[in-house]
Amino acid sequence: MRTKFHEQLDALTDRLTSMCRLAGAAIEAATDAVVHADLRAAEWVFDLTEQIEAVRGPCDEQALALLALQAPVARELRQVITGVHLVTDLSRMGGLAQHVAESVRRRHPAHVSSGEAQQLLERIGRVAGEMAAVAARVLATRDPGLAAELDRRDDDLDALHAMLLGRIQDPGWTGGVTAAVDVTLLGRFYERFGDHTVVVGRRVIFLATGAQPPR
Repeated sequence: MRTKFHEQLDALTDRLTSMCRLAGAAIEAATDAVVHADLRAAEWVFDLTEQIEAVRGPCDEQALALLALQAPVARELRQVITGVHLVTDLSRMGGLAQHVAESVRRRHPAHVSSGEAQQLLERIGRVAGEMAAVAARVLATRDPGLAAELDRRDDDLDALHAMLLGRIQDPGWTGGVTAAVDVTLLGRFYERFGDHTVVVGRRVIFLATGAQPPR
């Protein structure tokens, strides 16, 4: 009986890892769309987020079935509850990537940003994509050391985000109000995406050790 439980738990982990990889692909495609004003890349983001939500349903159902039918205890219960929370985190990551793509679609064929602001957005987007890739490996391996790496990368993303906001607030900004609003929102979407990857890492540390990591 417990063997079947652990097989089902492994299947849940595989689905969660798939959701994370899809979210990473979505934020990368969204960044391509921002940089190139690429409507096709933006539309691909919507396809990817649909795939994320398609995986979410079976994850929710499997987690509820494990709770209701397998009577998990101690560490097993922690694994299932963590999985339930992770489903929400990963779905939100997909949603944030979609928000970025929506900004591109709204301004197409024009770019949503230009110059240094666009360069910073690209750097932020690539860091976010790297963080999603690390988070997927964390989910697959449950490696607390790798999970802790996400905090360091999030510091890098936050530093770039601060630079972006500084650029917008600079008296020399010539991009106009509309571009400033767009860039501010895009920066916030990327920042929240990175935050969710950190939460994924923290949940995995809790799963592996039973202790909440220090903030």
